[in-house]
Amino acid sequence: MHRLRAVLTAITLGAPLAASAADITRIASAFEEDDPFDLFIDVGFERTQTRAKIVREQLIPAGSSDASTRIDASELWYKGVDARLNLQIAFGLYKDLEFSFKLPLVFQQNERWDRTSDATPENSTITNNCLNPDGSVIPGCGPGNTSPLFGIPQESFRGGLGNMHFGLAYAFFKQEKDPTKPTWIVGLDYEAPTAKQRDPSVNTTDPDERGNIGDRVHKYQIYTSFSRRMGVAEPYFKASYTIPVRGPGIYSNCDQRDAEPPTLGAPYNCGVGPWTRKETGIHAPTQAGMLFGVELVPFEKPQKSQKFALDVRAIGNYVGGGRYYNELSQALGKLLTSEQYFQVGGMLGVNASAAESFTIRASGTFLYNTDHTLTSEELGKDVDGNGAVDVEIDPATGRAPADLNPTFDWRYDLVSRRFRAVESTTFRFDLSASFNF
Repeated sequence: MHRLRAVLTAITLGAPLAASAADITRIASAFEEDDPFDLFIDVGFERTQTRAKIVREQLIPAGSSDASTRIDASELWYKGVDARLNLQIAFGLYKDLEFSFKLPLVFQQNERWDRTSDATPENSTITNNCLNPDGSVIPGCGPGNTSPLFGIPQESFRGGLGNMHFGLAYAFFKQEKDPTKPTWIVGLDYEAPTAKQRDPSVNTTDPDERGNIGDRVHKYQIYTSFSRRMGVAEPYFKASYTIPVRGPGIYSNCDQRDAEPPTLGAPYNCGVGPWTRKETGIHAPTQAGMLFGVELVPFEKPQKSQKFALDVRAIGNYVGGGRYYNELSQALGKLLTSEQYFQVGGMLGVNASAAESFTIRASGTFLYNTDHTLTSEELGKDVDGNGAVDVEIDPATGRAPADLNPTFDWRYDLVSRRFRAVESTTFRFDLSASFNF
């Protein structure tokens, strides 16, 4: 009963906190002699904007010779905006062992595509398309009678409850307990596929009828972080690795095998040979990240629990290749295969505490995304073992053999017709309040 009263008192009045560590190594504890229970409640607004130029490979004849030159023709400006409210709670399970739960409420996940200054309706390869997904020429197609890949300009509107997160973290060392050691935390964050499935083929151009946002993929992030307070500076480090696992209800491009107009090069191969629904469905990318930073504390009054800190960090992320929702998925109405790419950048933030149980944080993050191909679906697989991927159409059936990947689209997955994202940048603004009990 005495321990129960101590826990209730900690929740109601706020348990005394030891000298605070960098936010990246903050951890809730329980059943400590001077701190029976920790409870952190975080409420944060996050707005992320990604902007990229989308170019397309083109072959330009080189004079009278048979050789040709491949160039990247400027086509589109892409803008994606994600605004959400993050609600998170973390509490101690035992000594230096924390459980956390986070639920994002996504107000908007909007996208827009506009022509670049170099692109016009007359020279745009998107507008002046005369090919079907299977590579055949559209009868009667020509100037003034084309079949655009999609309309420009175009907007998409999505939103709703995001995926729930559950986390466990453990501190092997804490500087507050042993000043000779840094704070070292190891954790696991699990993102559950709780958001409703996103179908890229659904029209989402009406802002009053927002589409779903869920990818239906389990994500397991393993991470470790370190920090050590040295006077007014507290350097820190974090490394993470995210493993995706497809969950129930994933989207497959073959879900639209009978779509009109068609979006697949060989829809008749869906479910044939190696082209199972699992094979033609989402292949979410693995991700890895590292960051280094330092929290500088120019002002601090421990006796009044007042503190002002400047947070500076460098960030590097790796995003693997895969078939998923990228910058052109909604415009083209399907999952697209992207190349791997890197993100490099940094963050500048401020933390301010006016009382023992309340902290406010604000930060801005800038990332540069290296150039990467957005439409690079594989042509197929050598099913019959003859050493090549057979794609010749059978005159009798009008179909290609089972070697041909049903989701391959000859209009933009073929080398010399692919789309690429260049000059891509991401800016994120975060504003959050933390209540510590």
